[in-house]
Amino acid sequence: MSELITAELVDLDLSAATKDAAARSLAERMVAAHRVTDLDGFLADVAAREAQMPTGLDGGIGIPHCRSEHVTAPTLAFGRSAAGIDFGAADGPADLVFLIAAPAGADDDHLTILSGLARRLMDPEFTASLRAGTDPAAVAALIRGEAPAEERAAEEKEEEEGTAPEAETAEAAGSVPFRIVAVTSCPTGIAHTYMAAEALAAAGRAEGVEVTVETQGSGGFKKLDPAVIAAADAVIWAHDVEVREKTRFRGKPLVDVGVKAGINRPAELIAEARRKAERGEVAAVSEAGHGKDSGDGDADRSGADHAHFGVRLRTYLMSGVSYMVPFVAAGGLLIALSFAIGGYETASAKSVADHFVWGEADSWAALLNQIGSAAFAFLVPVLAGYIAYGMADRPALVPGFVGGSIALTVNAGFLGGLVAGLLAGAVVMAIQRVPVHATLRGIMPVLVIPLIASAVVGFLMFIVVGKPIASLQNALTDWLNGLSGSNAVILGVVLGLMMCFDMGGPLNKVAYAFAVGGLADPTDGSLKVMAAVMAAGMVPPLAMALATTVRKKLFTKTERENGRAAWVLGASFITEGAIPFAAADPLRVIPSVMAGGAVTGALSMAFGATLRAPHGGVFVVPLIGEPFLYLLAIAAGTLVATALVVLLKGARRAAPDAAGEAGAAGSDDLRVPVAA
Repeated sequence: MSELITAELVDLDLSAATKDAAARSLAERMVAAHRVTDLDGFLADVAAREAQMPTGLDGGIGIPHCRSEHVTAPTLAFGRSAAGIDFGAADGPADLVFLIAAPAGADDDHLTILSGLARRLMDPEFTASLRAGTDPAAVAALIRGEAPAEERAAEEKEEEEGTAPEAETAEAAGSVPFRIVAVTSCPTGIAHTYMAAEALAAAGRAEGVEVTVETQGSGGFKKLDPAVIAAADAVIWAHDVEVREKTRFRGKPLVDVGVKAGINRPAELIAEARRKAERGEVAAVSEAGHGKDSGDGDADRSGADHAHFGVRLRTYLMSGVSYMVPFVAAGGLLIALSFAIGGYETASAKSVADHFVWGEADSWAALLNQIGSAAFAFLVPVLAGYIAYGMADRPALVPGFVGGSIALTVNAGFLGGLVAGLLAGAVVMAIQRVPVHATLRGIMPVLVIPLIASAVVGFLMFIVVGKPIASLQNALTDWLNGLSGSNAVILGVVLGLMMCFDMGGPLNKVAYAFAVGGLADPTDGSLKVMAAVMAAGMVPPLAMALATTVRKKLFTKTERENGRAAWVLGASFITEGAIPFAAADPLRVIPSVMAGGAVTGALSMAFGATLRAPHGGVFVVPLIGEPFLYLLAIAAGTLVATALVVLLKGARRAAPDAAGEAGAAGSDDLRVPVAA
């Protein structure tokens, strides 16, 4: 971490009152150090990351962080707050704030920064020194891991004299230590992952237990040596996402908890692992789920397998959608561009492999259309394959893709892909539960499971469920094509509400996936749905941008600055641009933008607007049917959402003023307090 932080990036008197203000204050230091090129763009990336999951950690620590295209080099800024800042930690506000920035795509740098810092934050002496430091340069050196000169000299002298303190191990005492292997992971695979690993390792040293940890971060993981696993007496999983390649740990006593338990009570977990080993409790582990003794009712468990079936199903579907979206964006925008160049008749052009003229615009339009169509051909197989992957990991990819391809063959379309993915995942999970001889385990994931599961899923899709789903798909298509009047308006309202409720979350993604699924085989009805979905998705950021412009005093300085960026985000159909506002004041912002989105969705459907591109915002208006009325629908919804949020925030501000004379009218510092 030698070049990540300097004295100029340390603020020992951070005066910010909110996490947004703290991030801005520290980011301004990064800009001054020429580590960040666009302050507002970088802060928007920080806010988007914060909206996914709070970055507050127990012990008074906040670690806002992100990868951003506006960062020139991996950078760390540190601020110390006397009053404390709420970063969402359960034990209260943070007084130690670390803003971590990494360039876009720099996964290794980002993970190295976070993991190294997270491990050191588990050391009470380290955090105590940060709280006591008075010199920014010394604090920066401490964070970089540079020991003071006198401390280094003492360590060197101890090494020379052979007096360096060493913990007496169980081996030195003539006995074999109790051995534990552990896996730690969290949804982002960064801070909590490594803090849990360090906590377990430290507790093991204190208890005389040998703990070896595998951290499964977002940048991949280095597997434990099979010999280490074989020699282990017990296993601890401290995780909030699926442990990868779980069957490696089969036949061992298992403690299965959430990642925060690994941070907060590692000694208890080690003691529980000892007890299970002494009682001879062995977990039945399969790739399909956790060990069967995973501890029902563990309050720290938040993994999907312990959730309600509906939550697990949503997780599986979102896995498929997340992998499908890049194909949608690439293929859909290429097709849209081809229409812009050559018109809609481009879709029926001859193959460019046989008919391509370099100097003809129509040939280039046909080329773009056919490349985009090739990308679109992967939509259903990718959706099915990664739904199956989300359920049963890599062995389910092949049957998932095969089932998705068959769904296209039998004209079952998007719905067929959903069913194929779920079938493939379920079949693989069932096979994984079958006990097999040790000699077969090595070839099960790469040969046996894909072979059997593909055959079963293929049979089901071709013979059993494919044709009924195709009939249902055709009925849905006919229904969409026949939508008119009140039915179309109601559908537009529902889609608008879904797009604006969680702004990029599961409901938003479900509505979006429903729309882009129709683009694989476009009809007039499916094109109307796509138009309504994109129009409604543009409303939240546009409304917040307008609200911060017309009633500035209702918003903080940070919100007003975010509002300027929201103009561009909204125009580009990036609904997440409104997340910082919703996170700060959800009870006023979310209902307001939902109302606006419902109005826009309803009007778009009523006007009969159509859209052939899956993304692009105002930049694909030339490809929209009824473009003037379409823009009118967006403007109407934006005005409704703006009016509501201004009304609700204005009423909130007026209430304290009416309560007493202390709230002097005309004060330049009158602002709406940020909701918790």
